[in-house]
Amino acid sequence: MSPFDALREILDLGGPVVAILIAMSVVTVAVTLYKLWQFAASGVGRHRVLSEALAAWDAGDPQTAHARLDKSRSYLAPLVRVAMNASDTPGLDQRLDAEAGLALAGLERGFRLLDTVAQLAPLLGLFGTVLGMIEAFRSLQSAGSSVDPSLLAGGIWVALLTTAVGLAVAMPTSMLLSWFESRTARERVFADKALRTILVPGQAVPQADDTRAVATAPGHA
Repeated sequence: MSPFDALREILDLGGPVVAILIAMSVVTVAVTLYKLWQFAASGVGRHRVLSEALAAWDAGDPQTAHARLDKSRSYLAPLVRVAMNASDTPGLDQRLDAEAGLALAGLERGFRLLDTVAQLAPLLGLFGTVLGMIEAFRSLQSAGSSVDPSLLAGGIWVALLTTAVGLAVAMPTSMLLSWFESRTARERVFADKALRTILVPGQAVPQADDTRAVATAPGHA
């Protein structure tokens, strides 16, 4: 049996609910492929060159920082360049935060659709199962005294098919959404650190050993 024949048989057994779930799975695959392409094109998670530019700027070497920044393909590179060229502009930090938020919102586009599919698919599967059980018991009632147990068993497994399809759509969608959200969360942290490094360079954070040394020095006891 070919895959198309198997799909046609599932559609015939599951009815319109399974057809809707399969359409949702096609949309999920399309959105997932688009997000993977978008993340790759934007350089999500690939900030090695940009990190080198930030380190040079933080060390007081703007020439090297600009040179490394010109080679970065990160979506954050334009914002970092603006911050480097106008780091003393009043209110620049709020504007850059807004622009970074807008860029990250673009990366999150489509997340609401994936979340809707992950939540709605199991409910649609359960709805199809309820409709199938109703039809199975209606057929059982119509049979009257000549009840065939195989009639009820066949109706039940066909009804449960929609729940299985709903879960098969919802579980991978939920996993993909969690992965995309975790990547975006890491990007948000990196973007905030990058902009703060440009606006407030050379501000080293005291390490834990330094803090203990200050606490135990004379006059700090």
